[in-house]
Amino acid sequence: MRLLKKGFLYQVTFMASVFPVNCYLVEEEHGLTLIDAALPFSKKGIFTAAEMIGKPITKIILTHAHEDHVGALDNIKEELTDVSVYISVRDNRIMNGDSSLDVHEHQTPIKGGVPKKLKTRANVLLKEADLIGSLAAIETPGHTPGSMSFIDHRTKALIAGDAFQTRGGIAVAGDIKPWFPFPAFGTWSKETSLESAKKLVSYQPKLLAVGHGEMVENPITVMEQAIKRLEKKLG
Repeated sequence: MRLLKKGFLYQVTFMASVFPVNCYLVEEEHGLTLIDAALPFSKKGIFTAAEMIGKPITKIILTHAHEDHVGALDNIKEELTDVSVYISVRDNRIMNGDSSLDVHEHQTPIKGGVPKKLKTRANVLLKEADLIGSLAAIETPGHTPGSMSFIDHRTKALIAGDAFQTRGGIAVAGDIKPWFPFPAFGTWSKETSLESAKKLVSYQPKLLAVGHGEMVENPITVMEQAIKRLEKKLG
């Protein structure tokens, strides 16, 4: 486990040099909000990080329902039984095993590791602009139909899940980077991801934090470059 700090945001990384999987702890006045639950073995590292910061985990938010973002959730909830779990209204369906598509959505199959044995269910379902402490929810479908990102109004730090990746070079979800193609392989709709990426730029973030790869300060220019690359590929 590796722990890095940027303002109120702590990046907790597992397998950093091989197959980096990030989750995040956002520091609030009286506790920590955990964003994503990484891999099945990640509970100990997440709890160790919280102990190092010195505050309890009081909320758990999921950017989306893929296995590398909910992996340790059941194990964490065994100890944090009273802590609420948040996910988007749309990805709550995936969390519950429903991979159907709505009529207005891009009609390609939902991809990636959708959990089959997950027992934990969300207590709170999120929609656009909902507030969770210092974080505002942003609907950013594409990687999954219900993917969400979160921006900290104190610092404009953007936690974007898999809407972007920075491992192997910055890319919008669905744009294959040969050195780390896995987020693209798990992306449901590149076209939808592209629109969500443009939406995220409009928030003018000062820090980009993603599920796979390093955090990027002052990320707008590289985010725009990634958008242009995918636009060119999609024609």
